Amino acid sequence: MAEISGASGGVSVRRGPYISMITNSTVNLLIRAAMLFMVGVLLALVLNLLQVQRNITLFPPDVISNIFSTAWWVPPSCGSAAALIGLLYPCMDSRLGEPHRLKREWSSVMRCVAVFVGINHASAKLDFANNVQLSLTLAALSVGLWWTFDRSRSGFGLGVIFAILATLTTQLLVYNGVYQYTSPDFLYIRSWLPCIYFAGVITVGNIGRQLALYEHKVNEEKIHQD
Repeated sequence: MAEISGASGGVSVRRGPYISMITNSTVNLLIRAAMLFMVGVLLALVLNLLQVQRNITLFPPDVISNIFSTAWWVPPSCGSAAALIGLLYPCMDSRLGEPHRLKREWSSVMRCVAVFVGINHASAKLDFANNVQLSLTLAALSVGLWWTFDRSRSGFGLGVIFAILATLTTQLLVYNGVYQYTSPDFLYIRSWLPCIYFAGVITVGNIGRQLALYEHKVNEEKIHQD
């Protein structure tokens, strides 16, 4: 319950520990969601630029914005997905009782981001004899990214689920003429796209885990100080 105390004619209100904990938890959750949203927007702008420059994805001229040559709805959509994934990963870890066993540091997270950007760059720059070889190569790189920076069953499972959902969503968008892929070989898209989605989910999940871990450390320090 709230406590009211007066000192030198003034009145100060102090919230109880339960109300304070709930408020701090909600604010921290919103802050993490906002940070993950910004990460998703930034990655979408940079990575989509690679695809557009190589004419892998083509948007109709009337929906192209002047910023980074991408459609206006791509960055907020990717930002929202990143916020959802980044918040869900640490939640699933705690629910399943499967803590992240690898050493968590921001340097490791940054390396994971760099590898993910490299995988996307490879999909846009490397020329293989056929799309099957490229897809197998990117699949191996994506699984290698998971093995190097994650290795959790929940991480792999969520990566596969979100990759499938994102692939189906992309198929629907291309089918309805929102944009298109050049030389599609997997219905309306490129066969290596699920590998990119999988690697992206693992990357954003690691960022979300690191943010949650940092929040947990800060809360523990506050408890010890109190």
